Amino acid sequence: MGDVDPEVDARAAWREALGVAAATSAYGVSFGALAVASGLDVWQTCVLSLLMFTGGSQFAFVGVVAAGGVAAAPSAIASAALLGVRNVAYGMRMSPVIGRGFARRLAAAQFTIDESTAVSLARRTPRARTIGFWVTGIGIYVGWNLSTLAGALLGDVLGDPRAYGLDAAAAAAFLALLWPRLRARQPIAVGVVAAVVATILTPALMPGLPVLVAAIVAVVVGWTNWLGRGGTAPDEPEDVPEREGLP
Repeated sequence: MGDVDPEVDARAAWREALGVAAATSAYGVSFGALAVASGLDVWQTCVLSLLMFTGGSQFAFVGVVAAGGVAAAPSAIASAALLGVRNVAYGMRMSPVIGRGFARRLAAAQFTIDESTAVSLARRTPRARTIGFWVTGIGIYVGWNLSTLAGALLGDVLGDPRAYGLDAAAAAAFLALLWPRLRARQPIAVGVVAAVVATILTPALMPGLPVLVAAIVAVVVGWTNWLGRGGTAPDEPEDVPEREGLP
């Protein structure tokens, strides 16, 4: 863990978690408005956010429904499920951070999303990683559901929510988390190759598949370490020991 001060790292985790939660929650307004415009009512829209709670899957679902109506529901569910598969991989990686205990892991399952995983793994000390996961996950869950309700109720007033650029705010938060880790050629290569693959495949494949294919390509590039031999990779943070009573 080197000379990282646990208290400084914990405070940084709080700042990052709250910042990412605020940026991502704001994007829920867009989902609420688009869902209602796609034919869902306010309650159906809110239930989607309460139970599904994974932005990519939710947008894929309402996108397919908007294109094909109720008859497209099976395709919408399939697309949303494909995008949700990535959360299984997140769960395996976050298992040592979350710790043991059925109740703890059951609660963590709802909050294991892109943002909570990214914020947690960006920290260097066990306590900071735990703070990053829970504060980000819970903060986004509360904020996302509130903003979903607001977007569903005010959709007609807001007009086209995409015009506000809220999707860019979420992407910017991710880039801010990723940037400090791009200090060697290999991480840069993984990110660039995955992004190129996803961009090329998006027009050709159903929603969800480009993300999965890009993830597989990223694993292959990262595992083979094609460009990492000449670079200095950042230190990998230690995982939280799997024991009860973690703060």
